[in-house]
Amino acid sequence: MATAFTPGCKIRITAKGLELLKQESLKFVEEELENITIPDLSGKEGRFQYTINNVRITELNLTSSDLRFQPDFGLVFEVHNSSISLNFMRRIFYWFFTDAGSINASAEGVNIHTAVRLSKDSLGRLKISNISCDAAVGKMRAEFSGTLRRVYDLLATFITTGMRFLLNQQICPVLNNAGLVLLNSLLDTVPVRTKVDKYVGIDYSLLSDPVVTSENLDMDFRGMFFELQNENDTLVNYAVEPVIREYDRMVYLSLSEYFFDSGMLSYFKAGVLNIRISHDKMPKDLEMLLRTSYFGTIMLLNPSFAEAPMSLELEVTTAPRCVIKPSGMSVSVTAVVSILLLPPGQEPVQLSSMTMECKMSAKVSMKGKKLALHMDLRRFKIFSNQSALESLALIPLQTPLKTLLQLAVMPIINDWTKKGVQIPLPEGMDFTEEVVENHMGFITIGANLHFSKGLREVIERNRAEPKSLTN
Repeated sequence: MATAFTPGCKIRITAKGLELLKQESLKFVEEELENITIPDLSGKEGRFQYTINNVRITELNLTSSDLRFQPDFGLVFEVHNSSISLNFMRRIFYWFFTDAGSINASAEGVNIHTAVRLSKDSLGRLKISNISCDAAVGKMRAEFSGTLRRVYDLLATFITTGMRFLLNQQICPVLNNAGLVLLNSLLDTVPVRTKVDKYVGIDYSLLSDPVVTSENLDMDFRGMFFELQNENDTLVNYAVEPVIREYDRMVYLSLSEYFFDSGMLSYFKAGVLNIRISHDKMPKDLEMLLRTSYFGTIMLLNPSFAEAPMSLELEVTTAPRCVIKPSGMSVSVTAVVSILLLPPGQEPVQLSSMTMECKMSAKVSMKGKKLALHMDLRRFKIFSNQSALESLALIPLQTPLKTLLQLAVMPIINDWTKKGVQIPLPEGMDFTEEVVENHMGFITIGANLHFSKGLREVIERNRAEPKSLTN
């Protein structure tokens, strides 16, 4: 399905990732089949009347299973030549005789073929939209116990034929429910449009149905941050579309410059990119330099202000921009730096205002499902908007201000960015052994997957808890 919106985020699940999912899926299917409810069975053959009840599955032996991609459809899960052991209670009437006991039975040659269609729903969430299932039990065997065991063997054909029919009828409904209800509740844990913090949210809605080939499953997400106060604002995506060409790891995440630019724009609009550095946080040598540099101005204002505290204000004037190249990722910031005098009991007095331009290197990292950034100041320049002469006068402040940014401002920024943002993966599934590669206009993170929680645990907890309005 075509989309007019260029994705800012892409995820690829490879055949290696599917192999890990197969292990969890097989365990999940076994748990579902163990809970099959088989109705009571009764019948009559000649003078024999029988009733079968309390049917329990005692053992599953799914010896051969497979989970694979089905091109242009989704996933196929198959079980071949497996067996199911059962135990049930019998009650048999023959003439005036009544007898009861247990029967051990086994279903052999069990084959299951389940095809799962994956698609995008109206909210942009990945969903299992359809399941086709075909199950067959090759044959049933039954072992009777009790005083009339040999007589009961005559009924084995009728009883096992009935049990085989009932078992055939129950397998697919159980698996259909497991997919459409239970596994969809797992997919509900994938963030779609959710809060990041009290300022911004992120939109991970799918732009189209997943693209499935025999080797991988690719998903295109919007990958756009938004300001919570203006949720309907949309940033047009002019960035390069991220591309994933690799298959060696279980999963790949690719993010374009648009992903990061939309985040910085949203925080800029929310007004949280402005920082005030009070005099007690300012290095003493910088404060002394500022007081000396603006001593004449202070004296002209009011000599009594000579000992008044000073502060710096950094106000970002335009949204920071991200540039990703094979050599690395950088963020450019332009801000106005105001030097303020704070006379006790009076309004702050602006001594000077200058423009600051800086470039920071940015390094992306992953921890679990959290994508985080660490930034280092690389280039720094200040100049006056008033005159070239005033810009020359600011040269002595260049090095002290850069040191101030490195010691006081960059730790604040990194404490903020290391909190990270969740990527669109289900609960209980995390990235491990990540490798980050920079490309022209986008980054790619290749990783393996790890289940920190089992499918059953996540599903049960998600069904028990109320839905979050932010997902």
